[in-house]
Amino acid sequence: MANTPQAKKRIRRNDRRAEVNGARMSRIRSFVKKVETALEEGNKEAAQTALKEAQPEMARGVSRGVLHKNTAARKYSRLSKRVAAL
Repeated sequence: MANTPQAKKRIRRNDRRAEVNGARMSRIRSFVKKVETALEEGNKEAAQTALKEAQPEMARGVSRGVLHKNTAARKYSRLSKRVAAL
């Protein structure tokens, strides 16, 4: 267990950040899921609009440090390739 005041403060801060970051990741996953469901239905227009909404959300995750830059780029690439293939 933490003994110093700074370590105790760090634990409190980490708990708050974990909650915020978890919410951000959940939001990003929801946007990606919308794209994937549109792809499964075969609806190209819905998939394109969902992808346009998901990309800035992933970019926001990268800028906030929740998602790695290359991970986001890989997800953009794979999703856009699947949308184009419809």
